[in-house]
Order: sequence, then C-alpha cells, then structure tokens
Amino acid sequence: MSETIRRHKAGAAAGVYSVCSAHPLVLEAAIRQTLADGGYLLVEATSNQVDQFGGYTGMTPADFRDLVLELADRFGLERSRVLLGGDHLGPNRWRDRPAEEALALAEELVAAYVSAGYTKIHLDCSMSCAGDPEPPGDELVAARAARLLRVAEQAQSARVGRADCVYVIGTEVPVPGGAHETLERLTATPAAAARHTLERHRAAFADAGLEDVWPRVAALVVQPAVEFDHLQVIDYDRAGTRELLTVLEDEPHLVFEAHSTDYQTTAHLTELVEDHWAILKVGPGLTFALREALFALARIEDELLPADLRSNLVDVVDAVMLAEPGYWEGYYPGTAAEQKIARRYSYSDRLRYYWPHPEVAAAVERLMTNLSALDIPLPLVSQFLPEQFARVRAGELAATPHELAVDKVRDALRPYAAATAGAAWPGTDKEITEIPETSEAGEPVHV
Repeated sequence: MSETIRRHKAGAAAGVYSVCSAHPLVLEAAIRQTLADGGYLLVEATSNQVDQFGGYTGMTPADFRDLVLELADRFGLERSRVLLGGDHLGPNRWRDRPAEEALALAEELVAAYVSAGYTKIHLDCSMSCAGDPEPPGDELVAARAARLLRVAEQAQSARVGRADCVYVIGTEVPVPGGAHETLERLTATPAAAARHTLERHRAAFADAGLEDVWPRVAALVVQPAVEFDHLQVIDYDRAGTRELLTVLEDEPHLVFEAHSTDYQTTAHLTELVEDHWAILKVGPGLTFALREALFALARIEDELLPADLRSNLVDVVDAVMLAEPGYWEGYYPGTAAEQKIARRYSYSDRLRYYWPHPEVAAAVERLMTNLSALDIPLPLVSQFLPEQFARVRAGELAATPHELAVDKVRDALRPYAAATAGAAWPGTDKEITEIPETSEAGEPVHV
C-alpha cells in the first residue's frame, strides 16, 4: 500500500479498495477478483464486527485473520499479497461507558489487532464517551489517538521486533455501515477543518514522543460528501471538493481515505481516486450484492422445487429479523410495510448482521444444496441473474449456485477494481479468468 501511495503522490491515478466484510462468500469474491486483477487485497475488519471479545461475528482479530488467510491459501493468493486492516479502532463499542474505561478497552482492542498481524490501523476516537463533550473536539480526539498509537507501536515492536504499521486518522468519520437517518444533503469537509485535524494529530503525536511515526500516517479520513441511506445514494460531486484537495499538497506521504463509497458508479469512484481519495472503503454494498444473489437463487428454487423441499430463505430471514430486531429496528422507521421493504432491500443492508444466525445459515445451506443437485435451466438464470447469464453463455462462468453467487458479489467489486487500476502487483500483467482446480499448495479449490 505504501508503494501505491508513493505512486499516487507522484501523479499516477493509483489507489486501492478496502473490503470491509466478514462474510466468507464476500471474502472469496474479493480474493478471486484480486487474482483476476493481478493486484493485492486489502481486507479490513471493523471494531463492531471483530474485537477482543468476538464482536457480532464471534471472531477475534486472530480468528478473522485466520479466516482470510485460509481462504487466500485455498484459492492460491499469496499471503504476501494480503494486507489486513482494522477499521474504526477506538472506544466506539464502549462509548456508553466513562472515557477512561472505554479507552482502556480500546487499548486492548488495538493491541489485539496489531498482535494478530494487522498493519493498517485506523485510529478512530471521534466519538464521545459518557461524560464527554459533544462533539469531543480535535484536541481530545487527537490526544486519545496518540494514546492508542503508542499501544499499537508497542504491540508491533513486540510482534516482529520493529514498528512498521501504517495509520489512518481523521475526526470527520462517517458512521460505520451508512447513515442512520434519511439524508437531505451533504457538504464536503472544509479545508480548514481538515488542516486543523492534521495539525492537532501531528502535535499530539509529538507531545507523546511519537513524532517519528508521522511519516507512517498514510491517510486522513475526510468527508467527500459521499454517503448512502436506506433508499438513496449521494453521488460524488468533485466540484464541492476543490479547496479540500489542496490540503495534502505539503504532505508527501498522505492521501485521503473515503468511507461509505458503496453504490458509487465506476465514474464517480474513478473521480474520487483522481481527487486523492486513494483508499476506497466498501462493505454493505458487497453484502447487498450477496443478498441479491441469494434471493435470486431462492426465486429459482421456488420455480424448480415443491414447497415442502424449499429453503424458504426469504421468509426465514424475515422471521429471524422480526424475532430479533436489535440490528435493524432503530434504523428503519415507517409503517410495517415500509419496514419490511427496508429489512429486505435497504442500501444500509442491516440484513448483513443476520447471515451468521444459525437458522439463516441453515436456510442458505439448504438452498445451495438443493440447487447444486440440479442442472439450473439457463432461462431461469437469465430471468433472475441476467449479468451472470451473459457470462455463462460466454463460457466464462459455471451455472452453479456457488459460482453465480460469488460472481454477483464480484459485480460489486469490479467498479472498484477499474477505479483503482493503479494498484497492480509487480510482475503480474495477465488477467486470470478461471480459477485453477488446485491451489499452489496442491489443495482442491473449493469452499
């Protein structure tokens, strides 16, 4: 990533996208897209997905690392081409507690990530804890980030004998997973505010005796006025960021990092990279595509099997979400009918929290088993997954439920691959359109 940033600062439209998802099918799609592109893969876990206690996925940082690397091994992506990051690492999970208690837990969180081998660390102390002012202000945020930075440096030095993590800072951090409320309009971060954030963090790091780390601060999170809510996407308008683009002119090692870029068009993603948002984060947009694929496969199943043999995936998902509404009810206002649409189809994709649920996972497994036992008629693929049908007809894709689902997720990744095409891996210039039957280790390629 440092080489990508160096090339970007030298004038190339180089960038990298960051996959923020813990779903194995999404991770497989990202690995296979990386193999096709000849680049490297940046995968990040967020502090609510993965923490020292397991997060909502039940995985610690070491568990998630093992999941990603085992999938990379299985599909023949060298581990040296996998970069792991921690997103929104700070007191977010414990912001309802007093600051000192929340920060002590955040220190444990950062240490767990770095000790497990994560080397891109987003220090996010932008949220207020119990008893804090609202908002906490750049000085307090920067001082807390410096505190977490010290922990990260110590953990990295203990792990490999040196401290070489790269860091992301910023106080204008979009809400993880998209906006909670309906959006009316957005304004890009003012240039003066971005400069103040940089100055406060640089000073806080120096006050903590960590000024030598500053050259490894790789990115600043600012708002390019890009976001999505439940029913709409706010597209990038580069006219509103012209002044902001001047902020990094005197920072030879810094680029912008853009959060909530999900659902942007290829053209807008390309403009973001050209305008120095060289790191593009994407998460809900990938599980949204996975949901589209699985729901489409469920419609195909409905056409092919009697009712008593079907997975009834869509109904199972909705029943579980109604029985356990904690992940969506504070996000989806409106009538019962409006909430039903939002639960199933919202851009915010709160449904993604339910894929690990035992009942939902069992329904997905039954769906895939049912369809794997059949030759899916191609007209049904055309009806419900038309982009995948075109690739099947071209001989590029097998009409199996697994391959159809993975390719649908890759459709959400392909715009990012196109926009960040400057992140090619040295010595690789050939697109891989087929996955080998065995990995480099000789193991069958299968999930």
